[in-house]
Amino acid sequence: MSKHTRREFIKMLGVAAASVGASSLLPAGAGRAVGMKKNRPNIIFILADDLGYGDLGCYGQKTIQTPNIDKMASEGMRFTDHYAGSTVCAPSRCCLMTGLHTGHAWVRGNARVPLRPSDVTVAELLKRAGYTTGIIGKWGLGEPETTGIPNKQGYDYWFGYLNQRHAHNYYPSYLWRNEEKFELKNEVNHVVNGRDRTPGGVATQRVEYSHDLFAADALRFVEQNKDRPFFLYLALTIPHANNEAGNKGMEVPSFGPYANKDWPEPQKGHAAMITRMDGDIGRLMAKIKTLGLDEKTLVMFSSDNGPHKEGGADPAFFNASGPLKGYKRALYEGGIRVPMIARWPGRIEAGSTSRHISAFWDFLPTCCELAGIKAPRGIDGISIVPTLLGRDEPQKAHAYLYWEFHEQGKKQAVRIGRWKGVRLNAAKKPDGPIELYDLHDDLGEENDIADRHPEIVKKIVGYMNAARTPAEHFKWPSE
Repeated sequence: MSKHTRREFIKMLGVAAASVGASSLLPAGAGRAVGMKKNRPNIIFILADDLGYGDLGCYGQKTIQTPNIDKMASEGMRFTDHYAGSTVCAPSRCCLMTGLHTGHAWVRGNARVPLRPSDVTVAELLKRAGYTTGIIGKWGLGEPETTGIPNKQGYDYWFGYLNQRHAHNYYPSYLWRNEEKFELKNEVNHVVNGRDRTPGGVATQRVEYSHDLFAADALRFVEQNKDRPFFLYLALTIPHANNEAGNKGMEVPSFGPYANKDWPEPQKGHAAMITRMDGDIGRLMAKIKTLGLDEKTLVMFSSDNGPHKEGGADPAFFNASGPLKGYKRALYEGGIRVPMIARWPGRIEAGSTSRHISAFWDFLPTCCELAGIKAPRGIDGISIVPTLLGRDEPQKAHAYLYWEFHEQGKKQAVRIGRWKGVRLNAAKKPDGPIELYDLHDDLGEENDIADRHPEIVKKIVGYMNAARTPAEHFKWPSE
C-alpha cells in the first residue's frame, strides 16, 4: 500500500471509529489505550511564535524575565538540541502536526496551502484514542472552508487565527471559534501604505488583545476537560510582530516592567510580550495543580522557529539567538534550533537536561506511545518517550535530520550527529556547494570545513537528494 493510500485508509478508520468504537478499528496494539486511561497523561503543547533559543532565562537570557518557564525547566527536562520543523511558521507547524519533515510534508513554505484529507495529524490519532482535542491560538494550515481547518483535522475545539497574516494583528476585528467568526470589539484598517493587507492590518481601536483571550480560553479548556484525557495545542502568537505596523509592530497592551528602560520601543515590546506570555504560562501551570492534574499532565513548551527581525525588533539586542548563527528564515542553527522543555512531575526527572537530537516530527510518535497507540508507518519522527521517562531501553536516534525551505529560492540543511550541512540556492543550483560545520566544536557555524571532510559532504549530499519527495505545488528543476 502506498504512503498516500495508507494515509487515506487511516482517515477512513477514524471516521468509522466514531461510529462503531475506536478500539475495534485502531492499529494493532492500539486497543490497550482503552485500558490505560489511568496511566495516559493529558498532553499540553505550548508553542511560542518566533521565540529565539536565547530568549529564555533557562537558555541563557540575562535581561528578559521568564520565571515561570524557567521554573518549568527546573521541574522538568530541558533539551539542548531540539529543532523546529522549519525556519518559518506554516511548514514548521505542519511537521509538528504530521510527524513528517519538510522533505515529505505537504506544507513546505508560507504559502496558503491547506492540509489535505489524506494528511493524518496528531490530533486525529489522539482523538481516536479517546482524547478530547483542542487548539487555541494560531493554525496556519488551512483557510476557511478548506480541508485544512482544525475541525477537519482532528480537533474537537478550535479558537484563534486561521490565516498567518491575520495573526500578525494582535487586535483583530474577529477570530474563529470552530467554523464560525467570533466578533471582537477592535476596529481594523486593512489598507496599509496603500496596500490591502486583508485579513491582516493595523487596529485603529484597540480593545481586546488576542493573546489574553487565548490565555483565558486555555484555562477554560483545561477546567472543562479535567475529568477526561485531553490534548491541548496552545499555539500562542507571542513574540511575532505585526509586520503591517512597521516599527510599532511589537504590539502589547503594556511594556510592563520594561516601561522605564532606556530601550527602543520595539525592544520594550519584545521583552514585555515574552514576560506577559510567561505570566500566562504560570497561571496555566497553577490551574493544572489546583485541579489535581499536575502528575497526570505532560506539558511541553517550544517555538516554531528562531527569532524574527520584523516590526522593529532586533534579535541582536537581547542576543535572542544565544550562541547560534542566524535567525528566522535561515537554515543555520539560529533559524531552526529552538528551546524545548518537558514537564511531567513524578515521571520526568526534575532539573534534567537532554542532549538527545530531536525535532518537531518526533512529537506525533511520542504522543502515540504515551496514548498507547501505534504511530502511522511512513512518518519521519521517532518517539522520545525513553528520553523523557529515563527508561533503561536505548533511545532510538535519527540517522539524520532534514530541512528544506521554500521562500525566495530553495535551501536545504542536514544534520548528522555532530555535522551540519547547508546548501543555499538549491533550486537554481541543485548540485551547488555544501557548507559543512562541526557543531561540537563550532556551534556558531563560523568555520566552513567542507573541503576538509569530502566523505561527510558526500553523505550529506546523498541525504539531501534522497530525503525529499516532489510536491506538486513546489517545483524544483528536477521535478
